[in-house]
Amino acid sequence: MPSQERNRTLAILRSASKGKYAILAQCCYDAQSVLATIRAAEKARSPAMVQLFPVTMKQFGIHFTRFVLDACHSASVPISVHVDHVGTDEDIARVLDWAEQGVQVDSMMIDCSHHDTDEENIAMAKPYCQRAAKLGMAVEVELGRIMGGEQGVRTMDDGALTRPEKAEQFLLELEVDMLAPSIGNIHGRYTSAPDFRLDLLDDLQGRVGPKTQANALIVLHGTDDLSDDLFRECVRRGCVKINVNSWAREPQVEHWVKRLSHDALPDVYDAGMEKFEAVCTRFFKLFGSAGKA
Repeated sequence: MPSQERNRTLAILRSASKGKYAILAQCCYDAQSVLATIRAAEKARSPAMVQLFPVTMKQFGIHFTRFVLDACHSASVPISVHVDHVGTDEDIARVLDWAEQGVQVDSMMIDCSHHDTDEENIAMAKPYCQRAAKLGMAVEVELGRIMGGEQGVRTMDDGALTRPEKAEQFLLELEVDMLAPSIGNIHGRYTSAPDFRLDLLDDLQGRVGPKTQANALIVLHGTDDLSDDLFRECVRRGCVKINVNSWAREPQVEHWVKRLSHDALPDVYDAGMEKFEAVCTRFFKLFGSAGKA
């Protein structure tokens, strides 16, 4: 059985946990955003994670995923590839089947939070978690339910906070490495000021964090519209993987829309990537990972 001790995602996140900083997990929909993330990480000497969605893997196929892996793994700083919100049998099977064909991402989020009960969540996720573990792949799960949605991810109309005692049972049952909790965070834009239950985040760290039997790494989803102070507070309280999507995507796309009818396509791509890089660089500094690679 491949050893998860050599898993790239876990090595990056465990170093962050020990160093008390967090890793930018940047959602990427295309080659330009992947390369922009890598360039920014190399310039900042920061470890990083590139995140794909199942829709992107399906849209561009196995050869694109191989390109992403080759580009990230050949960078001069540690960068892992993660697939976020893999929530259907078809999408989960695609990630695992491709891994068995030699195109293996470092980690994936097996997201069964759309089920009505924790028991249903565990029942669907467990065989896939076991299969991923045999491949040496790290796994992230969500307990509770994070409301909202983002491009490429199903929208959840209702949310449910994560219960620490349930999280411990859940993680020990599934034997996975990362927990994405629901602490008042939502996917997509916030219609009012974010209201995070930071006390719940503390409780989860004490119940399932790195110094516990569950030994899980805490992941933060739903980061649109968060203030720098709230980001820093989440890092201080032990969030070691912070998912970012629209912060970088929107400036890139807005530039494309403005300039495509005026500029040469290579120039549009270059300037769009610079917009994307600038956001990544800001988060490397904010999360404390700059200079850590």
